[in-house]
Amino acid sequence: MSNVHASNHPLVAHKLSRLRDKNTEPKKFRELVREIAGLLAYEATADLQTVPVEIETPLQKMTAYQLQEKIGLVPILRAGLGMVEGIWELMPSAEVWHIGLYRDEHTLQPVEYYNKLPIQPRVAVCLILDPMLATGGSATATADILKRWGVKKIKYVGLIAAPEGIQAMQTAHPDIDIYTAAIDERLNERAYILPGLGDAGDRQFGTG
Repeated sequence: MSNVHASNHPLVAHKLSRLRDKNTEPKKFRELVREIAGLLAYEATADLQTVPVEIETPLQKMTAYQLQEKIGLVPILRAGLGMVEGIWELMPSAEVWHIGLYRDEHTLQPVEYYNKLPIQPRVAVCLILDPMLATGGSATATADILKRWGVKKIKYVGLIAAPEGIQAMQTAHPDIDIYTAAIDERLNERAYILPGLGDAGDRQFGTG
């Protein structure tokens, strides 16, 4: 699993433990999602290309570096929305494009219901944002959409991944790196991650 990056940062582990706790209220849950997303994005963007620029500090001129690649954030509605703000704080110029998918409760397959991508991509790198990589259906479907759109460099950023979701993603898109806070044990019969944290969307928006 050379393209799977499970964070070993103590801050991520601490925040994730609070996120998993069933007693964590929606307000705090949203804060934790935002904070963990920012920490994971920091790791996921370590290889972004930069370009040298000449600037002048209060003391002298120097060569500094700025991002060369334009970044796009693609949260999968609705649970992925909570991850955007944490990453935007690091990269305020990133563009955000929404893709709506829901999992059919009978087939467990993703169903697309919203897509407002422009005709051609204006970004070089896209980060797929979805808290839970469970069956992998939504993530792989989103990657399919982005590749058809013309994006060449894609990464997945999520909070918790199941082995089944990782395998599905690697089978369909072996070129996409996966960044997650933790890899859990397995899926249950309803395709929820165990031990997991429940439904990330419901817990963010208080609809459980």
